[in-house]
Amino acid sequence: MTSLAQHLLWFLPMLWLGMVLAISFLETPLKFRAPGVTLALGLGIGRLVFKALNIVECVLAVLLLISAAIVGASGATWGWLLGAAVVLVIQVAAVRPPLTRRSNRVLAGAEGPRSTAHYWYIGFELLKIVALIGLAIAAAP
Repeated sequence: MTSLAQHLLWFLPMLWLGMVLAISFLETPLKFRAPGVTLALGLGIGRLVFKALNIVECVLAVLLLISAAIVGASGATWGWLLGAAVVLVIQVAAVRPPLTRRSNRVLAGAEGPRSTAHYWYIGFELLKIVALIGLAIAAAP
């Protein structure tokens, strides 16, 4: 069990990192440039994709926490892991709700000032990327 947990502790941060990079910094910006993708369609796809991403991220975080506990991870590993997990909790609990409310208003046809919540989400994604890279380095043999 310890061997499996150690392998997960090395592998899962990079899987998580790859998902964040691919979705947040590749798929999302490109989606709105595709021919025929309206704002409403892009928002609908984005909400679905980010909800799924956040669910998978929560599962990965739980698996990493369990793996770290099994192997008796170092303080640095715990620090980076908890950093990534806290950022995820902030994104899901504090940043996504205003983004959802804003997209609901836009989909209902309301006009209004642009939301800064997207910038907060991107900022937290960057912090999470740093934490996941730190975690992978700290957990490596």
